[in-house]
Amino acid sequence: MLAMHTETYLYSDGEQRCEGFVAREAALASPAPVVVVCHHWWGRDTLMDSHAQRMARLGYIGFAADIYGGHAVAKTPDEASALMSGFANDRAKLRQRLRAIVAAARRIPGADGQKVVVIGFCFGGLCAFDVARDGCEGVVGVAGFHALFAPPQLGEQKRISARVLALHGYADPMATPDAMVAFAKEMTDAGAHWEIDAYGNTVHAFTNPDANDRAQGMGYDERIANRAFNRLESFLRECFGR
Repeated sequence: MLAMHTETYLYSDGEQRCEGFVAREAALASPAPVVVVCHHWWGRDTLMDSHAQRMARLGYIGFAADIYGGHAVAKTPDEASALMSGFANDRAKLRQRLRAIVAAARRIPGADGQKVVVIGFCFGGLCAFDVARDGCEGVVGVAGFHALFAPPQLGEQKRISARVLALHGYADPMATPDAMVAFAKEMTDAGAHWEIDAYGNTVHAFTNPDANDRAQGMGYDERIANRAFNRLESFLRECFGR
């Protein structure tokens, strides 16, 4: 196995300092595509950093973003809800933070700023879709795992040029079948090249090994998680041409 180089990567959104995490193989040739990882409602924790490392092992630069700022990580569901709602309820604020994240990704030393894919989990999946909705420069694709689908309602939606992939649990109570169909229509109306992989009998947070609250509609499913990550790998090859 090739040596992995990891580092803290600082960037800012206005006055807000943010602390990301970058991973790459030490021998990675430049310029290299970047995969931005947008975190779940807990914040940029070790699970999200491990996803960045997973992207590095595929031959890309993995960048786990800090959406909340200050490397805030929730310890309880109430804390997570409060952190997430500050952005989920203010999509203009979220859009500005995501623009700062994409700009930071494109500035990573050795990055190919014209080959960026943004992926996300749960709340982070919503973030990935919002990046596509915003048309951020350099972003060629986005993918959301058990993502939220609600549009930002920030005016008329322009044409979406990035490829869009949704990896979705059909029994997810936080993103119902009706919401999935509405998302498909939204993407179609925006001219996006989109795909939804819907997994039957699969609930929210199916990629998170710590998710085990079936009563609340959350549960890890290793088989489905592996299937979804395999599809992500082929999606990245499609987006990056490598």
